[in-house]
Amino acid sequence: MEERDFKEILDDFLIENDLTQTAFVAKIGVKQSQVSEWLRGKAKPGYDTLKRMALAFSVSADFFLGIKD
Repeated sequence: MEERDFKEILDDFLIENDLTQTAFVAKIGVKQSQVSEWLRGKAKPGYDTLKRMALAFSVSADFFLGIKD
């Protein structure tokens, strides 16, 4: 399995789930500017945010970490 950056994983997730950044941030409770930073590869989410993402979308945190498809 090829290693992917978080920004690629998140970008693909948004596209595959037909989610706008606005809809995504509304579900996980972060600022849009934060998600924009993630998508540009300038930052990555912390533990608590990653946990909220996994719970909000019923996806394993391993998915967002690039450990599992």
